[in-house]
Amino acid sequence: MKNALAWSIRRELWEHRAIYVGPLVVAGLALLGFLASLSGLSDLAAQLAAMPEGQRAFFIATPFSLSAAAILFTGFLVAFVYCLDALHGERRDRSILFWKSMPVSDLETVAAKYIVPMTVQPLAALAVAIATHLVMILAATLVAALRGVDAGVLWGAVSWWQLEVGLLYGVVVHALWFAPIYAYLLAVSAWAKRGAFLWAAVPVFAIVFVERLAFGTSRFAGLVKYRFSGAMTEAFAAQTQDGPVTQLSQLDPVHFLSTPGLWLGFVAAAVFLAAAVRLRRYREPL
Repeated sequence: MKNALAWSIRRELWEHRAIYVGPLVVAGLALLGFLASLSGLSDLAAQLAAMPEGQRAFFIATPFSLSAAAILFTGFLVAFVYCLDALHGERRDRSILFWKSMPVSDLETVAAKYIVPMTVQPLAALAVAIATHLVMILAATLVAALRGVDAGVLWGAVSWWQLEVGLLYGVVVHALWFAPIYAYLLAVSAWAKRGAFLWAAVPVFAIVFVERLAFGTSRFAGLVKYRFSGAMTEAFAAQTQDGPVTQLSQLDPVHFLSTPGLWLGFVAAAVFLAAAVRLRRYREPL
């Protein structure tokens, strides 16, 4: 099973290059914007020298945090699209007939497709983000040296290893928090004959509308919002909502791991994955 699972994951990477191409494209755009901003580096260094250390760290870390956020958001968006197409696409192009003839079970196939958004894609986006940060640092240091600016003013106030640890932590907690979303999208992908996105979105909006109309409440809408944005509030200290992570004290893994929403999400993910396995076993090609 181990070899079959590994080869199944490789197959997903061969067939879905957007998993790493998407973050790379956004990283290129972020680098272009950052390089353009270096034209005012001399004036910026003078402003930073006059700032308190805490404010300077916040100011310096912001472009790095924004670039990483753009790359990781793109990665998660790619993961959502991937999940919607993962099981639907093989039925649409009838490649499911070939793969079912191979000695790979439905459980292994669905597991491989679930591992991609849960681990492979986040790690790919993380690697791109860290590489982007290194290029940004090297470019800014080079420009500073050419213009006679003290690089210590630029980098002395920021603990870079803590910044990258915070980035890794954010990737892990969001992947875990989105576990039921990925599983739900895979189940829809295995079930829908066409328009997988609509079949994933319409029931959610229908429940929100019916609840609002019948009871005048918005609890389900709040639950959906919590599932998409709750990782930030549950896994980070309150001050992180207003800026980048520059200190490990802003991370709160104990609270995150003790959050009921995390574990209930795992239960929901298991149910959706079981449904996806069963649906793939009995669904016919389109």
